[in-house]
Amino acid sequence: MEILNPKLQVLTNQEVLQALRQIKDQKNSHSTRNLATITYETIQYLENTPCKDQTQENIENFIVEAQKFGRLTKSEVLTMINDPPTLPLHIQLVVEDSEERLTETQVDELIELSKKYLHPNSTNTG
Repeated sequence: MEILNPKLQVLTNQEVLQALRQIKDQKNSHSTRNLATITYETIQYLENTPCKDQTQENIENFIVEAQKFGRLTKSEVLTMINDPPTLPLHIQLVVEDSEERLTETQVDELIELSKKYLHPNSTNTG
């Protein structure tokens, strides 16, 4: 696969996992041993992250509902999708100047959205 414009599109971890699974399932005779190793190791890593439980539908729902916060950048939303926040501190680390841009209520709402859509099997209640 050739990347024509790396700034054109960003992928969530869930999309990367899906793509790698498709590559693995193709078993193309032109595949190199190094690609197979990288694919296997990346899949193993991603299957131990929240993206293994995420669906495209849940990601889209999270993005739609996160828009009500209006001030979140695309990269902040992508970071939350890839590493779903479960604590207010996590929001502070992801959202630049979060204390000025989000109220405590909004932070709590973001955490609840994260638990609902991005980490549905989470048992951590904060």
